[in-house]
Amino acid sequence: MGATGGFPIDLVLFGMIAAFLVLRLRSILGRRTGYERPPMQPPQQPAPGVATGPVIEGRAEPTPPAPARAVPDPASPLGQTLARMQGIDRNFDPARFLDGADKAFSMIVAAFAHGDRNTLRPLLSDETYRGFDQAIAARETAGQQQVAEIRGMENVAIEDAGLRGSIADVTVRFVSDQISLTRDAQGRIEMGTDAVTEITDLWTFERDLAAQDPTWRLVGARSA
Repeated sequence: MGATGGFPIDLVLFGMIAAFLVLRLRSILGRRTGYERPPMQPPQQPAPGVATGPVIEGRAEPTPPAPARAVPDPASPLGQTLARMQGIDRNFDPARFLDGADKAFSMIVAAFAHGDRNTLRPLLSDETYRGFDQAIAARETAGQQQVAEIRGMENVAIEDAGLRGSIADVTVRFVSDQISLTRDAQGRIEMGTDAVTEITDLWTFERDLAAQDPTWRLVGARSA
């Protein structure tokens, strides 16, 4: 299997197709300092009936346009960090990385909402997976059902990047239009809202650029 731009579409990270795009991850990690990895917390749900961003009137088009991609200026400090990553892995390309990150976002969101641990396991770091597993188990015990829908992805941008030896981490900002709610065992809305809401997430992916495994794994997620 070949790698393309550091995010191999043909590997497990992007080879699986999510049947339905569902609940966003609401982990609150706090902002990182330097390149220290933040502790991962289980996803949190929005308060009952309260939207987490400006409500968007009307419904999105059935086939939304591709999201805007924001690649850092090569002359900027962030751009120079990405260039050093390319020096270690010539296949790494920021634009193609963002395309893969967009697909990873949808896959992980869908797998978490469906409680699909088999899909999540290879896509997450060990620490992150433990947090997600605990959150899924708590939801199963409570008999809750996640109902969410990504109506459109507005923007995908590289927000930050770090390189420690050959270990690279890239933080991506996702701005999406979503419906996100949780139903209780009786089918009543317990948390969230059925209104389309703009939500911003910051996800950090990590990979050893010198390793043969080209998979980037999620190591942190928080709300912006």
